[in-house]
Amino acid sequence: MPAPVLTRSEACWVITDTAAGNQRQALALAEQLHMPVRHLVLTPRAPWSWLAPMLELGGQLSLPADQRCLFVPPWPTAAVGCGRASALFTRMLRRLSQGRCYTVQILDPRIDPALWDMVIAPRHDALVGPNVMRPLGSLNPIDDSWLADGRAAFAHYAELAQPRVGVLLGGPRRGIAWDADYARRLATLLLERQRQQGGSLLVLASRRTPPALVEIFRQALHEVPGLVWAGAADGDNPYAGVLGWADRLVVTPDSVNMLSEACAVGCPVQTFVPPKPLPTRLARFHRALRESGRLRDLDDSPLVPSVQPLRETASIGAFLRRRISARPDHS
Repeated sequence: MPAPVLTRSEACWVITDTAAGNQRQALALAEQLHMPVRHLVLTPRAPWSWLAPMLELGGQLSLPADQRCLFVPPWPTAAVGCGRASALFTRMLRRLSQGRCYTVQILDPRIDPALWDMVIAPRHDALVGPNVMRPLGSLNPIDDSWLADGRAAFAHYAELAQPRVGVLLGGPRRGIAWDADYARRLATLLLERQRQQGGSLLVLASRRTPPALVEIFRQALHEVPGLVWAGAADGDNPYAGVLGWADRLVVTPDSVNMLSEACAVGCPVQTFVPPKPLPTRLARFHRALRESGRLRDLDDSPLVPSVQPLRETASIGAFLRRRISARPDHS
């Protein structure tokens, strides 16, 4: 007896873990597919959580009982996952839908990319394959419209003294000495530049920035026009407004996502790298940004104008829309 034909939901499922960076990339790409989006935050149990996406045996049993009702037919037209845990479920969807769901996995899944219809892995991952797309940076929603919305939402930033310097803080990660000494050195450099050039500093911490390091910036920059934002206690998240109004951006070297989004704005972008060499993959990314003219050191002078903004998400989305529309079973 032939296998039954499954009914599809004319939607795109976005499947992620709880990591904000993974969610941001997957949702940004899904928006470009011009389909209704359903976002699923799925957390596989052990041992699947240890071995994802290699261990597929057991199917939906990999999910906690309260999440199994989310991962049921009708299967979607397309699915976009980001991160190792999500790769388990986008891989499963290709089989469960009998190939009718177009599966896209962002970031290197660490197994054969042929298990998905498309894998999008940044160039510094060095992943190759006939179905692998290799953008320079990470995917994000930043374009002219997004920046205009940010300026409109934080219109009062227009009154801040220029140059308006946005400062994006990440946090410690393996291989990078992002500690109190680094924070003090960066704050001192920012303060020196502000005293030389005037203007304002808009400092934004991330979820990964330790509170003790945020406090170093608060104390060092408390007399400088601008802001230091580290969470809801400081008011609404001004990220879009800072990027929209920034004349220049300074980004700590640890985050591919933050550097990619800064380079999408179109203003000069600088970073401050500790003396110890960066981890290999991250160093490849920094080198590619520098070679393309999109990244300079904080102490570089004079500051050169920015090059074309790094915006890859829309073109990748358009390519995937064509692929999905060309499938024989696309309705």
